[in-house]
Amino acid sequence: MVAVVDVRRLTPRTDAVLADPRLVAAEQRLGRAIVLSAVRRAQDRARAGEIDPAAVADAAADTLPSLAATLTPVINATGILLHTNLGRAPLSAAARAALQAAAGSTDLEFDLSSGLRGRRGRGMLAALAAAVPAAEAVHVVNNNAAALVLAATALAAGREIVVSRGELIEIGDAFRLPDLLESTGARIREVGTTNRTTAADYATAIGPQTAFVLKVHPSNYRVEGFTASASVAELAALSVPVVGDIGSGLLRPHPQLPDEPDASTWLAAGAALVTASGDKLLGGPQAGLVLGRADLVAALARHPLARALRVDKLTVAALEATLTGPQPPVAEQLSADLASLTQRAERICAALASLQIDASMKESEAAVGGGGAPGVTLPSAAVSLPTAYADALRAGPAVRSGAQPAVVGRIEDGRLLLDLRAVLPADDEPLVAAVVAAAG
Repeated sequence: MVAVVDVRRLTPRTDAVLADPRLVAAEQRLGRAIVLSAVRRAQDRARAGEIDPAAVADAAADTLPSLAATLTPVINATGILLHTNLGRAPLSAAARAALQAAAGSTDLEFDLSSGLRGRRGRGMLAALAAAVPAAEAVHVVNNNAAALVLAATALAAGREIVVSRGELIEIGDAFRLPDLLESTGARIREVGTTNRTTAADYATAIGPQTAFVLKVHPSNYRVEGFTASASVAELAALSVPVVGDIGSGLLRPHPQLPDEPDASTWLAAGAALVTASGDKLLGGPQAGLVLGRADLVAALARHPLARALRVDKLTVAALEATLTGPQPPVAEQLSADLASLTQRAERICAALASLQIDASMKESEAAVGGGGAPGVTLPSAAVSLPTAYADALRAGPAVRSGAQPAVVGRIEDGRLLLDLRAVLPADDEPLVAAVVAAAG
């Protein structure tokens, strides 16, 4: 008689698989829950006959992620420097090192010299104040929308905010500025029209119930043609404070973005407060910057809502390092010249062509993105590949295993373009390796 053995019964016990040295080490790095889940998936595959029972530990080890978090490192080759869906500005090496240093216990609000409680984020605030000398005082919250909410709550609850109809923007994901402001208890007084609003329109609307005039830079769209808008200087001549939302986070004028407003210029023109984002053109972490008159900044900082909107130690560390350290990646990307981008694209294409991969250099146009410099294009160079590579580069086996970062480009004229304007030179070799892995 010949005995028939059901191979599914040979599937190893969970404790036996977990004792594999690779999985023991992985448990220290990733935690038991993630490793156990991988083991159980491998056991299910063995019971289904998809893999040999002896290969369960191998299969579990092969599917383990590189990190305990589900966020995947991405090389942004879209040609959009500040891609909101990809986390906006990549942090500088200095900011990343500061994050690591702040990850443990740190003197966030403790004075090591005196042994007493210290001012929270004092180094960050000092760095921000030094970066914008026109501001009498500064404060930081968790994003620019929070900065506007705090300003409206502290200064205008139960009162009116005068704003142009052409500046009642939608900031993304269906969040609209009017809804945001009205949620604070403030009332919006709309003036002017979509395309034309003058200083006289504001002056006519101002009354005893006016808390401030809001000037909003339309950072994610542009109105052209028969248009008119009041300048910050014109509005500052009126009888109420001007709060300016520049959005994109530019602290000083930038030669390549002459039409993009900056905090220093608006404050010098008479704005009482300016709010901005930390993770756009400033190149730092997500944060809302509040800059301006000392009395108004103090009113915001001491409002009870400020506690709910305050930033954590990681943001404090990364923002200070962004302000005091070397220029962040977004500054390098903005200033990269076309000749160097073209040379990099040609080198990458030559490396890929030597491996029989269909790659060619193509002239391209990039953009700032992320609610900054709408309509401004930046000359660039791209690596052109067959569109069949797109899926594998984004989420192929090498990406899922953590062996390669994801690469996200854009489809144009039937080809996948990997635009190098938003790719730092240090990522060229990883980019080549990712394409090779996707091709294999």
